[in-house]
Amino acid sequence: MYLGIDLGTSGAKVLVIDDAQEMQAEATARVPDLARSAPLSEQDPAAWIAAVEEALGQIAGDHPGLLAQVRGVGLSGHMHGAVLLDADDRVLRPCIMWNDGRSSRECSELSEAADFEGIGGNLVMAGFTAPKLAWVARHEPEIFARTARVLLPKDYLRLWLTGEHVAEMSDAAGTLWLDVAARRWSPELLHATGLTEAQMPRLVEGTEVSGTLRPEICARWGFAPGTVVAGGAGDNAAAACGMGMVEDGAFLSLGTSGVVFAPSDQFRPNTRQGVHAFCHAVPGRWHQMGVILAAASCLDWLAGILGRPVPEMLALAEGHEGPSPVRFLPYLTGVRTPHNDPTAQASLHGMTSRTGAPDLVLAVLEGVGFALADCLDALREGGTTITEAYAVGGGSRSQHWLQIIADICGITLLIPERGEYGAAFGAARLGQAAVLGYDPARFGKPAVSRRVSPDAARHEAYATAHAEWRALYRRG
Repeated sequence: MYLGIDLGTSGAKVLVIDDAQEMQAEATARVPDLARSAPLSEQDPAAWIAAVEEALGQIAGDHPGLLAQVRGVGLSGHMHGAVLLDADDRVLRPCIMWNDGRSSRECSELSEAADFEGIGGNLVMAGFTAPKLAWVARHEPEIFARTARVLLPKDYLRLWLTGEHVAEMSDAAGTLWLDVAARRWSPELLHATGLTEAQMPRLVEGTEVSGTLRPEICARWGFAPGTVVAGGAGDNAAAACGMGMVEDGAFLSLGTSGVVFAPSDQFRPNTRQGVHAFCHAVPGRWHQMGVILAAASCLDWLAGILGRPVPEMLALAEGHEGPSPVRFLPYLTGVRTPHNDPTAQASLHGMTSRTGAPDLVLAVLEGVGFALADCLDALREGGTTITEAYAVGGGSRSQHWLQIIADICGITLLIPERGEYGAAFGAARLGQAAVLGYDPARFGKPAVSRRVSPDAARHEAYATAHAEWRALYRRG
């Protein structure tokens, strides 16, 4: 048996798979946010531990003896968060989260202080870890002075599980302190933030052993002594491992945010268009990501305005063929790929007295599709051309939306036969790899239940609409 733990923004998920990677048990527990006003976003690391304890307790209670059969544990978690520890591993302040936007001034300063784009392979954005530490150094100097170690969220869980300070490549790449091509910490980028390698955790690959469960953990939940813990992965890389996107392939995620993910055999940055270029969680592989900050959340936003549930809104649009006469820029919380503009705003264009709810719903569906097409174009410019991709996330349950995205992007979308291929499943696969050794064959792709192919005529019509949509964006 192998255990996967995924620390999400709103909760922790734990699942157990057997040697054939069939799921045997799962449990979830909520993680509360701390009350902070935007652009601040923080969580208490103690709440992560409490959530994992609750989920493990559920599995131990519902499946007596199951955890004793676990041979390897894999970890996944939300990226970029800053957990600051003192010399005795005590948490110095709440974790500054991935969606915290307080460090825009520090982003500009760091961009000029060192070659973050060339070495780190990514633009300096407020979401990353490095500018968060620069903010702490400026505004909380006494905390910064006491910081002996900086850990990412899932790696704080690892410390609790194993007593080891360890990170792995995919998550470390999201700090902006990693030399992404060389897969090691960069003294130059650390120095620009006032830090040293001594304050960083030891690095391993996601498929390697990072430590073993502490005796106290084993005794409490019945794990076998010496159960190994894999390096694991950041959330998107873990999801890719769950989907089998380790050597090739691609997936498109329609969750709260939108992601286009593709692995590669080399480091391929494209900072000019805000592409994320990170190490993958498996050895000798990297990946590119195009990210939009609002995808399915745009539907939730419109549902609140129209006072209709999302399924009812989707039904309104199904009888109307696009392009909509209305254009929607889906930048409710700014935009990463391709503009890297945290101040970008959402907007609706082209409304008249004849505009109805179906036009608005269709415009939102298309606006997200156009933004994803921009991500695909940015990845193509960075050397990665995608012709088909698995579709995952809550939004992928809408056949109509998938057809719109396929028509806009000109790619075929593959719908998995079953839904459990998320980050916790990928983490469990990495736990298996730590025990048995890395073999790409153990990271198979899901069977395809159906394919959504683009319609040539609609793709041509959407190409014109996409050009009109792009012209609406104006920075600042």
